[in-house]
Amino acid sequence: MSGIVGMYDRSGAPVDRTLLQALAHFLSYCGPDARDTWSNGPVGLGHTMLRTTRESQIERQPASLGGRFWISADARIDCREELKNKLVELEGKGSGPTATDSDLILRSYAVWGADCVQHLRGDFAFAIWDARQKLLFCARDHFGIKPFYYSELGELFLFSNALNCVRQHPEVSAELNDAAIGDFLLFGLNCDVATTTFREIRRLPPAHSMTVSPEGLRIRRYWSAPTECRIRYQRAQDYVEHFQILLRAAVSDRMATDRTGILLSGGLDSGTVAATARELCSGPGSSPDLHAYTMVYDSLFHDKERAYAQETADFLKIPIRFMPLDGVQPFERWDDLDVHMPEPVDDAFFATRVDQFRMFSADCRAVLSGEGADNLMNFEMWPYAKDMLRNHEWVTLVSENLRYLRARRSIWLGVKRRIWHLVGSDPNAFIYPRWLAPDFARRLSLQERARERSVLPALRPHPVHPKAHVSLSLPQWAWMFEQEAPGLTHHPVEVRYPFLDLRIVNFLLALPPFPLFFEKKLLREAMAGRLPEHVRTRRKSPLAGNPLVAHLRRRQTHWTDQRTWSEEIGSYINKSALPVFGSDMNPAKLETDIRPLCLNFWLQSQRRVRYNLPAEVRNA
Repeated sequence: MSGIVGMYDRSGAPVDRTLLQALAHFLSYCGPDARDTWSNGPVGLGHTMLRTTRESQIERQPASLGGRFWISADARIDCREELKNKLVELEGKGSGPTATDSDLILRSYAVWGADCVQHLRGDFAFAIWDARQKLLFCARDHFGIKPFYYSELGELFLFSNALNCVRQHPEVSAELNDAAIGDFLLFGLNCDVATTTFREIRRLPPAHSMTVSPEGLRIRRYWSAPTECRIRYQRAQDYVEHFQILLRAAVSDRMATDRTGILLSGGLDSGTVAATARELCSGPGSSPDLHAYTMVYDSLFHDKERAYAQETADFLKIPIRFMPLDGVQPFERWDDLDVHMPEPVDDAFFATRVDQFRMFSADCRAVLSGEGADNLMNFEMWPYAKDMLRNHEWVTLVSENLRYLRARRSIWLGVKRRIWHLVGSDPNAFIYPRWLAPDFARRLSLQERARERSVLPALRPHPVHPKAHVSLSLPQWAWMFEQEAPGLTHHPVEVRYPFLDLRIVNFLLALPPFPLFFEKKLLREAMAGRLPEHVRTRRKSPLAGNPLVAHLRRRQTHWTDQRTWSEEIGSYINKSALPVFGSDMNPAKLETDIRPLCLNFWLQSQRRVRYNLPAEVRNA
């Protein structure tokens, strides 16, 4: 992840170059390889470079195309050859073999204007200054893997891909956004993807672009997950072979040139990514090294991830490093500025996130994750049956349903879940917290907000994969990506997600779910002989225990006796209504009831962090 920052004064006043340089300097931890700024009158761009690809070795940003367009981008573009061929056809001239990502984005904008995002694939957040049109064009990738924050300070538009960088501007206030705090206390994150915890700082949502001009801001959505495509092969093996081709391309596009890490959990999804990466490294002309990393619990509770991850690593001949988490105490180092979170998180073990990325950064600059497969392969039989009915596929309907009934281990688990839901006794059901301050809850209508967010968002329904399709738009995705970005971890390591490659997303949403997604048959078939059989055939299993519950049982609970409360906490929490934490607490209730402590520690840590660049730095 490179660091990007920029300012545009829509009144025409020149930007403060010294301040721009100071903001770019602040972002050096995101991109330690190069730093530069460019400004011209009312606009200025800054960039710090993290080199992870062959093309980035020669890249310089902010970059220009003929002096008319200037760009600052945090980008990794997929399907590069396809895009270059399109551009060559339309431009009527060739393209160098080492065209950088910023070059490709600039040329795409020059050809298609704001519609360039319809032709871009990959992970990106960028801003382009169009000198002729006198406007700034900004965009964020389809899933929000790259962050983009901005603030309007009168006529001044300020942006960056790091929240703390925006907060450095002397005119950005620390005033909190109560709606975001309410969402955090209810759900553990701000569900409004267009706002942040700070009133004056906003997010550009995933799959959106924005035009900034003297007339104001115009934001539009440019992409939604497809609902119409339909792939049906005669041979079952064709699905497997097609998937293998796409996955190989997705992993190849995301590997660093020298050394790549794998977040290896010991499960099928991350193992599939690791096996594909290993094969790519073994091919002709390949040189990257692979390193695997696994977070494990050895003594807090009995967890088998270490054994499964070790077996996979040994099978693939990938060196692996384990990070035991047993000794990490809840809220450990909450007052350490090195692990300070820009926004509140409902993770009592947030300090380990920074420790993990410190370990990754010692070996590599890019790590691959298996996230995304669970959502995309969410198995549903009933929508598939209805789709076959609509299409009058009578023979297929009968045969597939008979095969499905034979394949199911038991119908009781599904019946039990439905009964729990009907009688309201589902142990994982949403629990409305009683400790919310009454005035705060009334003012923000939090009970209505809780009911509103208790169902999946109503988007265009997918005829076969409705839950998988809708889940791709959940705010948890962008939240997770931002938690793993260098702007938050403070270590120059990018996390990349092959299963969220648009080629794979489009393919999987077009497939029949049975038998391909039933117990992930597609992945298991694709990995035959390429992973240890124990891992390939292993059923998906949750973490063996809840770390918070385990710590409560050990009675190491000094963190539950919080007596130092921030001045602001009373605006949000009725402290007298907080529960007494005990080892017999329902894990779902514990997850909710820990949030006031999370918020309180975060509010206290806020006072220790110095934001807004001091005058001596700005005037240096």
